[in-house]
Amino acid sequence: MITDNSTLSNKGHAVKTIVTMLGFSILGLMLCFTASAGGLDSFAGKKGTIAIAGGTAHIPVMKKAARAIMTANPDIRITIAGGGSGVGIQKVGEGLVDIGNSGRKPSDAEVAKYGLVLFPFAVDGVATVIHAGNPVTSLTSAQVRDIFAGRIKNWKDVGGPDATINLYTRDEASGTRAVYWKKLLNKGPVAVKANVVPSNGAMKAAVSRDPYGIGYVSIGHLDKTVKAPKLDGVAVNQQTAMDGAYPVVRKLYMVTKGRPTGIVKAFVDYVTGPDGVQFITSSGYIAIQ
Repeated sequence: MITDNSTLSNKGHAVKTIVTMLGFSILGLMLCFTASAGGLDSFAGKKGTIAIAGGTAHIPVMKKAARAIMTANPDIRITIAGGGSGVGIQKVGEGLVDIGNSGRKPSDAEVAKYGLVLFPFAVDGVATVIHAGNPVTSLTSAQVRDIFAGRIKNWKDVGGPDATINLYTRDEASGTRAVYWKKLLNKGPVAVKANVVPSNGAMKAAVSRDPYGIGYVSIGHLDKTVKAPKLDGVAVNQQTAMDGAYPVVRKLYMVTKGRPTGIVKAFVDYVTGPDGVQFITSSGYIAIQ
């Protein structure tokens, strides 16, 4: 029997083409499955409650994710509370909430004590803030440390008006405070006269109402109600935080007690998935991918 080699070659090419197309189809299905695995489809047909508490910098992202999930599936209820990073770590560790939000990395002792699992999802900076009408446009790191220690007491000593500086700080459970105190204040003292406020939102509100106030907030909370003066000549925004020019940065974590399961795992996957990236960036943070 005589066989036409060109015909065999063409048939072989056709088979290879079909196999290749099947391969791409399977790959496409796998990619679609992967994409939907961390999306709203993960919550379809499920019921339950997710309790979240802790760091207040996280709240804008958590609220956006929760709203999308509960709109898609009304049988799921998600509650979100603040309290600070220390509260979030303690509550999740004691089983009082499903997810603890923390703006600082839990210590090795906390991880060991509670069996914590960490899910970093965003990078955030912490900015020094003053009243929007304050003429001061730039401060040095040394000046900020001296202001918070109470060594510089009047705005005129840093180029501002002749007025007493009013200090605002966070309580010791705050991850925002922990990062600011460590990375900018060099673990130096904070004057006892400083007014203590409970959250990033409360800090922004307090400073926006006080022409002579100074405090600090998550960069994600910055808006026109307060001013973030340059630090050592560097503008304070997420771009400078991302490229390393601005040094007062931290990661934002979701923390669970042991590996999450069920709708809690679905929530973590959702926030760290493609939809979560949109929520993170629209809230003023840098998504970790």
